[in-house]
Amino acid sequence: MNVWEHITTFFSVENYTLFVVSIGSGILCLAAGVVGTFTYLRKRALIGDVISHSVLPGVAIAFILTGVKNPVYFLLGAIISGLISIWIVDYVQTKSKLKPDSILALTLSVFFGIGVVLLTKVQHSGNAAQSGLDSFLFGKAASMSMLDVQLFSAIAIINVICIALFLRSFSIISFDENYAKGLGFNVRLIKGFLALLTVVTVAIGVQAVGVVLMAALLITPASGARFLTNSIRRMLIYSGIFGFASGIIGVFISYSGTGMPTGPWIVIVLSAFTLSAILLGKQRGVFARMKVRQNNHVKINNENVLKDIYKLADKGLKTITTKELIDKEKHQPKKLKSTLARLEKLDYVDLVRGMVILSDKGRIAAREVIRKHRLWEIYLSKYFQLDADHLHDDAEGIEHIITPEIEKYLIKLLERPETDPHQSEIPY
Repeated sequence: MNVWEHITTFFSVENYTLFVVSIGSGILCLAAGVVGTFTYLRKRALIGDVISHSVLPGVAIAFILTGVKNPVYFLLGAIISGLISIWIVDYVQTKSKLKPDSILALTLSVFFGIGVVLLTKVQHSGNAAQSGLDSFLFGKAASMSMLDVQLFSAIAIINVICIALFLRSFSIISFDENYAKGLGFNVRLIKGFLALLTVVTVAIGVQAVGVVLMAALLITPASGARFLTNSIRRMLIYSGIFGFASGIIGVFISYSGTGMPTGPWIVIVLSAFTLSAILLGKQRGVFARMKVRQNNHVKINNENVLKDIYKLADKGLKTITTKELIDKEKHQPKKLKSTLARLEKLDYVDLVRGMVILSDKGRIAAREVIRKHRLWEIYLSKYFQLDADHLHDDAEGIEHIITPEIEKYLIKLLERPETDPHQSEIPY
């Protein structure tokens, strides 16, 4: 069967089970990705692992107390157990000197260990109703029913509505809880409500993808979305899209092969989306940052060469040779050649048989760099009382990143000085 036949069969009306599983998985991943955005922003990525592992004891205790596999009892047990784990994490964090990651790791390990012990006890209890409880470890997405889809849809709708209503509150506490307190927000109540949404989402989703993989659905979409935008609203949208798409595609890949697990494939697809965002993000992606660093490196080289030409050529009015630049300013010949070629292309210099002359445009650019350098030297000398022999190196680095607004502010602050601490003229 080719790819097109797989796709048409997958989305056919007759293939009702696959339709239910794919839509249900997509909605679940969307719900987890949206609410997990704030977990990621609060730098509590491991809390998803803690919650997903801590629901296991609640499920086991619910079965031990009732003796029946009732999803409602399981859900209540999972929610209570998850909330207790978060309370323990917050309580220990405020009452001890342990680091947050240590507290999270300890809580995760203890709850998961208790859950495995209780599940083992249940499996040896002789109760025939215990079959299938191990699905909470690895999930059972392939056996999802329309009731599950309706439940996931309800959770997704509730998450979206609550986040829309409390977006400002959730956003502020995610970045600065003290600022939120200063604005009059009830931080404890908001954190508790956000924790409840997270626990309910995990408790519902753990039945589909299992304890081991549920944490990935909370954190992975948000971590990828963060590389695409600086806006929380857009980040929420991207997280939801990543989650929903990974659910659909993961189920399709699982369906296409024999014996391929659904839950792990969903996480693999989600990881692929995230990795793509990390590499290709327009603003924060790896390639975008590499390009920015490269552009900055080129800018610094251009400005350094222009500055040196300006000084050697008597304020840029005379002609100098490339040999002078190499001998007196210690430029590397190969690197200098490429920089001068670039400056000539930008109309900053003119090159004639090894001779270099600044154009009017180049002279203005060189004066600007030197002006920023010397203004910063005065600022360091006046406000930080640095010795004159310590000023140059600091100013050498900062001159390339001073914006026109900062330059204007420095001129006003320093009352438009005429000379720097070395008595060199400041060109305006």
